[in-house]
Amino acid sequence: MQHPVTAPPIPERVRTLAVGAAPTHVSVAGSALPATAVRGGVDAEGRPILLVKPDELLYGVTDEIVVTVDLVATRAIESVDRARGMLKVRGWIQPVPADEIRDAAISIAERCPDEDLFAAVESRGPRLLRVDVAQVVYLTGQESGVLDAEDYLAATPDPFLDAAERMLHHVNSAHRAQLVEAVAVLLGAPAPNAWLWELDRFGATVRTAPDNLIRLPWPAPVTSPTALEQALACLLCRH
Repeated sequence: MQHPVTAPPIPERVRTLAVGAAPTHVSVAGSALPATAVRGGVDAEGRPILLVKPDELLYGVTDEIVVTVDLVATRAIESVDRARGMLKVRGWIQPVPADEIRDAAISIAERCPDEDLFAAVESRGPRLLRVDVAQVVYLTGQESGVLDAEDYLAATPDPFLDAAERMLHHVNSAHRAQLVEAVAVLLGAPAPNAWLWELDRFGATVRTAPDNLIRLPWPAPVTSPTALEQALACLLCRH
């Protein structure tokens, strides 16, 4: 008997997390300098884009140097951001080419908005630097490991990510009582702290406690946003 796939392949999962992850710190390989705070986002190819001001580390970079950028993906639970996963992207940093600055700024503005992005586009102080990925270390819930650049960059995020995020936020904000009841039925025990944590084409992940995530796979991977919505509705109706 063939068992259903219960979760996305690791490269796809990591790329999906990276889409909404924000850079938090950057460190320079071989340097005694401590890691410093940084802003920016991740472009459509999965490469970190750093937004650097004139008085910040790396502002004067002209040649490629090796750095490690920490990215953190979060989920708001009761108005508090909780970490879903952390990625450490190691690679060579370089200025974003002048003819690509606008596209780079637009690619990260929707998920990581920052007023200084406009200044960078207009060459009014801040600069955009891009990391040419060499490897990615990931820590996501109970999983950890390393992806090389080829596997990471060849993967694509979940195809229904945007729709899934909208559905997830809607359930957590408007239908949590229904979710709590449905999870309690599935577990055979009360689950008052259940929150929808992740949603993708292979299933849903529910957070019932800070250190407890429960994976609920679909009978088969869904193939459209409509099918994802129907699968989620079936989950919520289990009460």
